[in-house]
Amino acid sequence: MTSAAEQQGARARAPRAGAPAVNGTPLPVPSAWPGASTPLGARFRVGPDGVAGTNFALWAAGAEAVRLCLFDEQGRETRIPLTELTHEIWHGFVPGVLPGQRYGYRVDGRWDPWTGARWNPAKLLLDPYARAVDGEFGLPPEVYGHVRDWPDQQVADTVRDDRDSAPYVPKGVVVHDDDDWADDHRPKTPWADSVIYELHVRGFTRLHPGIPEELRGTYAGLAHPAAIEHLVNLGVTAVELLPVHQFAHEDHLLKRGLRNYWGYNSIGYFAPHAAYAASGTTGQQVGEFKRMVRALHAAGIEVILDVVYNHTAEAGELGPTLSLKGIDNRGYYRLQDDARHFADYTGCGNTLHVVRPHVLRLITDSLRYWVTEMGVDGFRFDLAAALARSMHDVDMLSPFLAVIAQDPVLRRVKLIAEPWDVGSGGYQVGAFPPLWTEWNDRYRDAVRDFWRGALPDVHDLGYRLSGSSDLYAWGGRRPYASVNFITAHDGYTLRDLVSYETKHNEANGENNRDGSNDNRSWNCGAEGETDDEGVQALRRRQLRNLLTTLLLSTGVPMLVAGDELGRTQRGNNNAYCQDNEISWLDWELLDDPAWRPLLGLTSRLIELRHRHPVLRRRAFFSGRAHSADGLRDLAWFTAHGAEMTAGDWYAPAATLGMYLSGRDIPGRDERGAPILDDSFLTVLHAGDRPTEFLLPGPPWAGRYEVLVDTSREEQDEAPGVVHEAGTAITVPARAVLLLKVAG
Repeated sequence: MTSAAEQQGARARAPRAGAPAVNGTPLPVPSAWPGASTPLGARFRVGPDGVAGTNFALWAAGAEAVRLCLFDEQGRETRIPLTELTHEIWHGFVPGVLPGQRYGYRVDGRWDPWTGARWNPAKLLLDPYARAVDGEFGLPPEVYGHVRDWPDQQVADTVRDDRDSAPYVPKGVVVHDDDDWADDHRPKTPWADSVIYELHVRGFTRLHPGIPEELRGTYAGLAHPAAIEHLVNLGVTAVELLPVHQFAHEDHLLKRGLRNYWGYNSIGYFAPHAAYAASGTTGQQVGEFKRMVRALHAAGIEVILDVVYNHTAEAGELGPTLSLKGIDNRGYYRLQDDARHFADYTGCGNTLHVVRPHVLRLITDSLRYWVTEMGVDGFRFDLAAALARSMHDVDMLSPFLAVIAQDPVLRRVKLIAEPWDVGSGGYQVGAFPPLWTEWNDRYRDAVRDFWRGALPDVHDLGYRLSGSSDLYAWGGRRPYASVNFITAHDGYTLRDLVSYETKHNEANGENNRDGSNDNRSWNCGAEGETDDEGVQALRRRQLRNLLTTLLLSTGVPMLVAGDELGRTQRGNNNAYCQDNEISWLDWELLDDPAWRPLLGLTSRLIELRHRHPVLRRRAFFSGRAHSADGLRDLAWFTAHGAEMTAGDWYAPAATLGMYLSGRDIPGRDERGAPILDDSFLTVLHAGDRPTEFLLPGPPWAGRYEVLVDTSREEQDEAPGVVHEAGTAITVPARAVLLLKVAG
């Protein structure tokens, strides 16, 4: 084996860049005044004696030296030593540095990968607190702290590469924005009233014909009236944006001519992703993002960010050195016991060490910044279980969760956990504390299985439709702790869920090995697109069944952009690298007579939720009888009109009736009056043949009015057919009926 000394002696070398020069004459190097250690990052201000400049502050506890690197328009670099060190923060105020200035850091220290020390001053590093980023990350060999092509790959990560990375990496940008948000009005939609719409800034707007070409794929495009009109007409109350923090593209994708489309590869937690900005001016993406938020707020729509604080784009020991790894690798990342290798609870090569105060500070400073200065209304935390780990195990009393619970800013916004990671004990659905809601994958699986005819019984389905009290009825949590979803960005679209039984990810270049094999899908009799009109009609009916089930369930529904239009990804269930028509919304579907009715049904169901509080309860069902009429707030019925028994719940069943009483809704309205609503009976029938359903008679109802019948392509706005209670009705094959108690 090559010795450490030999590796160090043979490492790749290149001349070190010195002070900038013109025609060989060194330029004068400005010096930094002491400045302040807080706040972290680059903050423009008027300093002592009225001098304008920028204060720079960087946490780098184990470093031996830190140099601030300023870049002019020609890319020439000026290095300024930061000599002040306060509480492990290197800082200095540099007069004359104004907004728009591009910058980075070089951090020097020991190179000893065996103990986790990976300092390398040849690598230009992005400020973790940079509020804007100029340029995109490529991954040539120069951006790696080690010699990437070292002959012995077993020790390659231990051999330092001294080539300068500055020409190949983006720079931070000094930003000064004194916007006070005085004219912004946050919708502040209560959780129980929320309908979430997960979308991708670029994919949602890229092909929209009503958005000017130069704005498509950008924050400005999402702020355009044509984009907002669709959201308003649909009736959603919040958009959940796939990652908009500055992110990088992975090397293996770039080699295949692909890109990281979803953006779950963050490298700048304060900077809006620059590629989504319509403005070509350095740093202007900050203002553009704020204008987007204002426009959505003005339309009554909240903005929730999907955030990735569990790992960064620097991957593991063989990954690039872009920021935290070169600032203080041991301080920012979880390492294995041998310290050379990274602990990986995320499947992405590294895991941030959130237990450490400065890492926790980085994350919470970022969250507060997006709320207070960028105007967002909440966050969905990718792989949140990784953030909830203490030293090793997931701990619901962990520092991260404790800090969030007491923070006066963060505890007031919407908090959504993806309640799992890939480590041991990482699956934590139902375990997060009050204040948190969770993506409920058990809801997804139960509903998918019911409609494809794969549920062994309906016991689990009953819990999922009524708010998942078995998971969330503890610690003061409410039904809206469950974010109900059937599809998400990760997996099939709704149309593909009923069109494919096998994933088709060949375009990803991984021989179809990527993506989940457990899709719980049913292709309705043909794999993929087909000319069979019977199969097409059945698929559209199944889409109506799935959307209707979702929007009539207790909890917070989440739709995926385009599912209401019948969007397809051609069977790709892992389109993370498809920045093209596979992932972008096809707005021509709006004009397709086969799919246009689906949008009408979706918006009508959302409007029904908004109108009827019994469909968006703020408290779990009690199962107790109402004092006035003796009816319970929730009752379940078999197709024979009898209430479900314990044996019925654990027996195979294709038909289920759910009765919601509007007479027993906990709480009071804004004026203090009791909340009263209509009562409803929802009949779900997944069988492949019509069935008879005996409508419950008095005291449950006298008559029933059909509001929704998913067996029909078109849904009438006018009142539907009225049936007398106690009579049998025919429920079409594979259909949902929503009936309102009419008397």
